[in-house]
Amino acid sequence: MADEIAYEYKTVRTVRGADGLVISKMRKDGWELAGQAQSGLRTTLDFRRPKKPLPRFLIGAAVGGLVLLATVIGVAAALENGSEKEGRSSKPPAGTASAVPSATSTPTAAASASPEVITDQNNPELAALLKTPDNCDRANVDFAAKYRGRTIAFDGSIVRMSPHGDYKTRYDFLLGPGDQGPRTGVGPAFRYEDKSALDLNLSGRSSPSAVRVGDLFRFVAEVGEYNADQCLFFLDPVSTASR
Repeated sequence: MADEIAYEYKTVRTVRGADGLVISKMRKDGWELAGQAQSGLRTTLDFRRPKKPLPRFLIGAAVGGLVLLATVIGVAAALENGSEKEGRSSKPPAGTASAVPSATSTPTAAASASPEVITDQNNPELAALLKTPDNCDRANVDFAAKYRGRTIAFDGSIVRMSPHGDYKTRYDFLLGPGDQGPRTGVGPAFRYEDKSALDLNLSGRSSPSAVRVGDLFRFVAEVGEYNADQCLFFLDPVSTASR
């Protein structure tokens, strides 16, 4: 039917507790949640969104291309019947094939333009945030609003970790910039909520088998929301390298 909506679909698998962040991020890109299923600590999310209609100028170009192709085929047949050289009749297909690389070069260029990881070396706002003396400072709100969904990296330590609810292997981690652990007195109160040690994606030459308060790491994480009432800056771990 002409008015029927055509959809494209995507399935995303994530760990429990991070599904809300994934759903929010996908909705920003126009996806809607079509289904959700949990299996142990994993959540499978099914999304869909309407396919974009083909622009009219592209439809016209496609029709024009078909007409041109038919013309080329007709000319080639005429030349062949007229006993022309085989080399001359082969030129139109060669010209048609040469257009393929130029059409496929655009996705490659777009893929190479992915946003870089934000650090205190390439972003003055993050550098200032990590040195803010008050974790309730307005700078937290502004940074979270501007860079939500982006990836940051910083040297820090575990300030505190406590069991999440009744779980024995899942924790709420409080992180701070620098090397002071529980004595951290500057910067945001970064929080990983409802995470296990596996969720931290530990790496590095001396990657520990367990984590504890005071451990030093290079944290790479996705920026989440800032809770002004609790003065907590939520992050989602990407990788955690020991220092």
